[in-house]
Amino acid sequence: MVALIKALQVILALSILIIIHELGHFMWAKLFKIRVDKFFLFFDIGGTRLFSTKGKWFTRICPKAAGWETEYGIGWLPLGGYCKINGMIDESLDTETLKQDPQPWEFRTKPAWQRLLVMFGGVLNNFIFAILAYIAILAIWGTGYIRNEGSAIYTNALGEEMGFRSGDRILDMDGYVPENFYSLQADLARRDVKIVNVLRGSDTVSIVIDHSMIGDVLNSPDLFDLAVPFTIDSVMTGSANDAAGLIRGDRIVRLDSVATPFLQDSRKYLAKVCGGTVTATVLRGTDTLSVPMAVDSLGRLGVLLRTPEYTLKTYSLAQAVPAGLKLTFSTIGGYLQDLKLVASPSTGAYESVGSFIAIGQVFPEKWDWFRFMNIMALLSIMLAVMNLLPIPGLDGGHIVFTLYEMVTGRKPSEKFLLIAQMVGMLLLLLLMVLAFGNDIRRLIH
Repeated sequence: MVALIKALQVILALSILIIIHELGHFMWAKLFKIRVDKFFLFFDIGGTRLFSTKGKWFTRICPKAAGWETEYGIGWLPLGGYCKINGMIDESLDTETLKQDPQPWEFRTKPAWQRLLVMFGGVLNNFIFAILAYIAILAIWGTGYIRNEGSAIYTNALGEEMGFRSGDRILDMDGYVPENFYSLQADLARRDVKIVNVLRGSDTVSIVIDHSMIGDVLNSPDLFDLAVPFTIDSVMTGSANDAAGLIRGDRIVRLDSVATPFLQDSRKYLAKVCGGTVTATVLRGTDTLSVPMAVDSLGRLGVLLRTPEYTLKTYSLAQAVPAGLKLTFSTIGGYLQDLKLVASPSTGAYESVGSFIAIGQVFPEKWDWFRFMNIMALLSIMLAVMNLLPIPGLDGGHIVFTLYEMVTGRKPSEKFLLIAQMVGMLLLLLLMVLAFGNDIRRLIH
């Protein structure tokens, strides 16, 4: 059921973003009176379609559709979508139109500046959507985070190998002082950090970062978890430990012989003693107590913990507009830094590239509009930035060739554009293979 919910969220999110992107090309083409032959969600490879306005059953219901200039439909291969613009060399590699004399409604006969806007329209729509999404998120929910100041990390094996220890408090990264605790891992990867200063107990320790491990950092989601002290807020009513005598502020530092300075330290041990009892060593002020406690069948003690301090900032609609713009450009900058890491083989960051399988793992197990909208905004930015890469076959490749024409006054030949499109599609295929390969490798391991 969880996999189904995640899959539905992925399909819905990507479908919306693909339609928004292709609609950008479509609207500009129509504005400049360029004929659009097809507008498809997903690819209809081999002519197989799940739906088409040119289909027999649809034309029976809507006879006028047979005369529509554009065929609207849904293909069977969910790896994107496309807007087939008449007289343009695109991923369809349809050269039949190009063999005929140029017509005034074709893409190739329009001025370079109009063709540039048609090509940039998809990216522009994705950026606009991200801005509107972030404005809505800030206006409705605001922005919340846990402050890094005063918060300790709980690290994994990779973090320990790098020199971090659970309980460390990160002070700065090459002089940069992080504010948001949950941006620590991204900051470490993106900012080319050389030295991280941490507070360990009462000592300040400098950790030299090995940049050969940055790829592992990107693939290790629990590098910097929030270290949660095992401090009691209350005992659940009806819990087996309701009469154990625990009070608010008690801190469990040991279960039997296992030290539990943080909540995370207790989980593995409690899972081993499900349905049994443990002796908890409890700190209460200056006193140390030994308290017998029952463990339920799920490895829980039936207590509620003190939650970390959460900083929430709310926005009026007027405040959300500039804040949404700022958040969009900040997210774009962060994603560009991620791409820079991926393009540097020495970092190993290319191993973090993923397909829709990786995207699916980001979505929550239950429907959550806040998280869904945040992921949608981020994916919209990723789609826009990826399409701006100067690779033939992507919008960025077409934009580069059009800018070259505008600067030099020389238009690349149709033969050159066709070959470039084929090369670009091969590169994109290799990138897709890399993404799927990384996802499969992660699932195996």
